[in-house]
Amino acid sequence: MAQGRMLDAKSSFEKLARTEPSVAEVHATLAAICFKLKIFDEALREIEQAERLKPSLPRLDSLMGLSLSELGRFKEALPKLERGFKQSSDDVTRRMCGLQLLRAYSGLDRDSDAVETALQLNKRYPKDPEVLYHTGRIYGNYAYITMEELHDQAPNSIWMLQAQGEANESQQNYDAAITSFNHVLAIEPRRPGIHYRLGRIYLARFTANQDPKDRDAAVQEFTAEVEIHSLSGSAAYELANIAVQTGDREKARQGFESVLQQFPDFEEALVGLGGVLLDGESPQDAVTPLERATKIRPDDEVAWYRLAQAERSEGNKEKQQNALEAFRKLHHTTPAGMRRPSETLDVTPQQLGALKEAEP
Repeated sequence: MAQGRMLDAKSSFEKLARTEPSVAEVHATLAAICFKLKIFDEALREIEQAERLKPSLPRLDSLMGLSLSELGRFKEALPKLERGFKQSSDDVTRRMCGLQLLRAYSGLDRDSDAVETALQLNKRYPKDPEVLYHTGRIYGNYAYITMEELHDQAPNSIWMLQAQGEANESQQNYDAAITSFNHVLAIEPRRPGIHYRLGRIYLARFTANQDPKDRDAAVQEFTAEVEIHSLSGSAAYELANIAVQTGDREKARQGFESVLQQFPDFEEALVGLGGVLLDGESPQDAVTPLERATKIRPDDEVAWYRLAQAERSEGNKEKQQNALEAFRKLHHTTPAGMRRPSETLDVTPQQLGALKEAEP
């Protein structure tokens, strides 16, 4: 068993069970071997034999629940899995029971219970890839079922139109998303958040096609959002960011500063302001907002890179080197697809090389 030679172990324990049929631990161990080999019906027989001989053996109840669930006998498995997940002191057993609970609840169409269990699993195992995968499927399935119910109950409602717009946006079906969100505005012209969503769609389409009309449309939508909802920091941030892209640095600076007056911890706005200040007459002024940004979000590599630039302009070699090292560590350990996109900076090898040359 220790070497992972489960078939050999199974054969040995079967011989031992024939020689010593009244030893419960032998049958329990044989049940565990059969479970690992995915021979679940045999595992159940051995568990039942072990229970008859010694009901007090630990983890038999959980192992039976796991085996029943693997065989699709969810109703029988459920109480045993629930006890294993809530009461087991063994972390491995608790985790396995939790994952099987997701399967059992889904198989019995108890979707809300599956979601509740998924939330508990995420809390207990926040970095476990298998847990994240299965709980993500549960959330996605529940969201789909909920949206289907919304469609059945209120197919022409503002909520259904908004859901359609968001779904089309996520699939990059921009024309359909624009149509859905405009239908929402036709029903409720001052509905908060809709102009912002439209602005993001136009901006995404501009990024894909580089049609200036889309960027102009994005500006109109973000401006409309700010007029409707003056506390929309996200829309104001996007306007400032577009000003950076179009070369209007003063408008961008005023925009970022306005956002930060309302939301001092708006990390992206701090990074944006730092970038504008770096290009101004006093690049050392960028140190303060960029230091704050790195404290709020230590995993933002763009903030660290810009902070290195700012520290360089201030002549602080040690802090420059520390910031650059933090940037390098993040840049080399974070997969490209997992990085937060930055609309205002792409760190090129040439830029990094120029900054390296200034190191002590």
